[in-house]
Amino acid sequence: MNRPAEIAATPRRTLITGCSSGIGRRAAEILAGRGHHVVASMRNTDDLAAWPHAHIPAVQLDLDDSISIKEGLAAAEAAAGGPIEALFNNGAYGQPGAVEDLERDTLRAQLETNLLGTLELTNLVIPGMRAAGFGRIVQNSSVLGVSALAFRGAYVASKFALEGLSDTMRLELAGSGIDVSLIEPGPITSRFRDNARRAFEAHIDWQGSIHRDAYAHQIERMRKPGPAAPFTLPPEAVAHRVIHAIESRRPKARYPVTVPTYLFAVLKRLLTTRAMDRVLTKASGGGKR
Repeated sequence: MNRPAEIAATPRRTLITGCSSGIGRRAAEILAGRGHHVVASMRNTDDLAAWPHAHIPAVQLDLDDSISIKEGLAAAEAAAGGPIEALFNNGAYGQPGAVEDLERDTLRAQLETNLLGTLELTNLVIPGMRAAGFGRIVQNSSVLGVSALAFRGAYVASKFALEGLSDTMRLELAGSGIDVSLIEPGPITSRFRDNARRAFEAHIDWQGSIHRDAYAHQIERMRKPGPAAPFTLPPEAVAHRVIHAIESRRPKARYPVTVPTYLFAVLKRLLTTRAMDRVLTKASGGGKR
């Protein structure tokens, strides 16, 4: 692949979380193919054992476990040959369910993985980046970090919080040589929907909920094969934004991916809150998608 003039081709020691499938795996494959010293990580030991790429080292790292985060980072730095220079925080899952059906522990679990573990890992790599005078922190956010949709409150909360922390971190790291970028994908082909269905069935008493009819439609949708929503793109669409965020001399603060992300961002600026609520309600099928 030809690199535009603004792209710096220096190989970077890069750690990627959530590499068992989808976005994380393709980002690891593509970045390694471009010469970066990539280390993939995943929390499931079965996925680690099944990792298919001998040329890309992989480590176990569970974002819900502080010890695992520290040990996983140490293993990644050993495999990469030095401190991590670029971190792609991709590991996350989606917890469906109406806000009124979320128990405290269910929301806490969502935040542990999607926000608190990500923050802990990020804070551990920053000192090495400061010492080197260079670093790239790339956060995989979501269209749901831009706009809320019904029945996705836990995931929305985690991504809105990730956006806020990342914006603050970008200001605090100004002048350090460390850049912070947010990638905001809409629907992407991955195992995300299957994982969300399992989280829903494990933590939401949907048959006892006032929303059970809407939930029944959602379960049917989550079990269907094929794209989860219109405008679904392959994981390469995200990986190419990660390339720019890591390699460019002037990475962007935000990288929207897919039509819904661009559309919702524009509509939020143009519409009143009530009008935007109508758009978002329609986009979620009145809660049935």
